[in-house]
Amino acid sequence: MEKITIQAEINRNSEKVWDYYTNPKHITKWNFADETWQCPSASNELRVGGKYKARMEAKDKSMGFDLEATYNEVSIGKSFVYTMTDGRVVSTNFDDRGAKTVVTITFDAEDQNPIEFQKNGWQAILNNFKQYTENK
Repeated sequence: MEKITIQAEINRNSEKVWDYYTNPKHITKWNFADETWQCPSASNELRVGGKYKARMEAKDKSMGFDLEATYNEVSIGKSFVYTMTDGRVVSTNFDDRGAKTVVTITFDAEDQNPIEFQKNGWQAILNNFKQYTENK
């Protein structure tokens, strides 16, 4: 399975970046690729064996899906790895650089969409996270 890596440098300290990335009250504010989509609900049990769930859907309700995963590894404030229900693995790392934090996500590609499409979609969500976090 091919792996895809995306990255963003967030102009905020790692404590804030971690909180905004993992706290459901924030996840619902940024977890979508563009303004025509939304994340109306999210839950996060941030522990090994815990579940992550997020509902992602078009604002016009024409389509949507539930992303669900189970945590394999959690290092609070630094990184986590989870496996989605389709068996794909995602690892997310938070590199503390003082007033900045570099977020790096590596995920297994799926076989339904072109690699570039998947990379661009995940990067758009990460860019949305960056914008939300830097403006709060």
